[in-house]
Amino acid sequence: MDGNNNQYNPATMFKEWIQKSGKAQMDFFKTFGELMNQQKGQFNPADTLREIVDTNTKTQSEFMRNVGNLQTQAMESWSKMSQSVPQFLSWGAFKTTVGSNGRISIPEAERDALKIGEGDLVQVIIVPIEKKQKPEVKK
Repeated sequence: MDGNNNQYNPATMFKEWIQKSGKAQMDFFKTFGELMNQQKGQFNPADTLREIVDTNTKTQSEFMRNVGNLQTQAMESWSKMSQSVPQFLSWGAFKTTVGSNGRISIPEAERDALKIGEGDLVQVIIVPIEKKQKPEVKK
């Protein structure tokens, strides 16, 4: 968990904003051209401009809302990660061998560092590193 999954990239967001703004402008000119061809003499450019400005305003508002959501998600990820740090400090890792009857020992230094003693409940996660090689049987 590195906390980078939800971080926003200002360059990418700016690029998307420019693309959406450009699309709104293209939509305006397309609509304007269609209205000029259809509404000979009845076209009101002020109404069309108002409609396009409203669309552009909604697009920009949505963009800013998305930026805010991304920032919130990034802060939540950072917060979750920082909450796990104290827990990480209470972990220990060491190598040991499996003894008779499948028993393992926790070295004294690790027991002291983690402040664990006889009768304490611990969780063990097993990650095999190397298997003991069986001696070859000579014929």
